[in-house]
Amino acid sequence: MYQQIRNFLKYKDLFIELVKKDIKLKYRNSYLGLLWSFLNPLLMMTVLTIVFSGIFKNNISNFPVYVLSGRLMYSFFSEATSFAMNSIHVNGQLIKKVYIPKYFFPLSRVCSSFLTSLVSLVPIFLVMFITDMQFSIFNLLIVVPLFLMLILSAGVGLLLSVGTVFFRDVGHLYTVILTILMYMTPIFYPADIIPDKYQWLIEINPLYPLVGMFRDVLMYGHNFSAHQLTISLIYAALYFIIGLFVFYKKQDRFIFYL
Repeated sequence: MYQQIRNFLKYKDLFIELVKKDIKLKYRNSYLGLLWSFLNPLLMMTVLTIVFSGIFKNNISNFPVYVLSGRLMYSFFSEATSFAMNSIHVNGQLIKKVYIPKYFFPLSRVCSSFLTSLVSLVPIFLVMFITDMQFSIFNLLIVVPLFLMLILSAGVGLLLSVGTVFFRDVGHLYTVILTILMYMTPIFYPADIIPDKYQWLIEINPLYPLVGMFRDVLMYGHNFSAHQLTISLIYAALYFIIGLFVFYKKQDRFIFYL
C-alpha cells in the first residue's frame, strides 16, 4: 500500500490532467457545456414533479427538493460508473505505448463526474430558497454522503473497467442493473410505501442509505443516524477494496485484450 501511495504522488499531476481531459471530453461539441449540469436536474425535477407530485404529495413535503436530492445522488453514481466502465478499453493504445498507472483511467473519470455533478447542488439550493425551506448548519454535512458516494462509485467503476476489458457485454448488462437500481432507490417515492416483506430489497441497495443521509442533512436539517453512517461506510469501503483488489489482480492481463 505504501508503494501505491508513493506511485500516486509521483504521478499526481498526470492524474489531474486526466481529470481535466475527461471534463473537456464530456462537454466536447456541447454548446451549453457545464451549464447542462445545472439545467438537466431542473428539467428532470419538473417532469417528475408533474408526473408524481399528485400521487405522493401527502407523503412527501417539498417534493421538488426531494426529487432533486435523490436524482443528484443517483445520477452521479450512474454517470461516474458508466464513464469509468470503458476507460481502460478506450485508452488501450495509450496503455500499450507509455507507462501510466492503469487505475488512473477509471478513477479520473469518476473524479471528473464528481466535480461536474457538484454543479447540480446549485439548483437544489436555489429551489430550497424559492420554496422557503429552512437552511441549517447541518446542511454542511452533505460532504459526508457525497464523499462516501465518491468512494463507492470509484470501487464499482474499477470493477466495471476490469469486467469490460474481458467481457464487452458488461455494458449492456450494466444498463439493466442501473435501471433496477433507479427503481430500488427512493428517488421519487417515499421508502415507507414499500411493504415490510420487500423492504430488504431496497436495504441491500448501497445507494439507499447514502440518499437517506443526504436528505437528512439537506432537507430535514438534522444529523444522519449512526446506523446510516455505519452501513454507508461498510458499503463504500467494501466495494472500493474489492474494486482495487480485482483491478490489481487483473491489470497485467489487460494488454492481451486491448
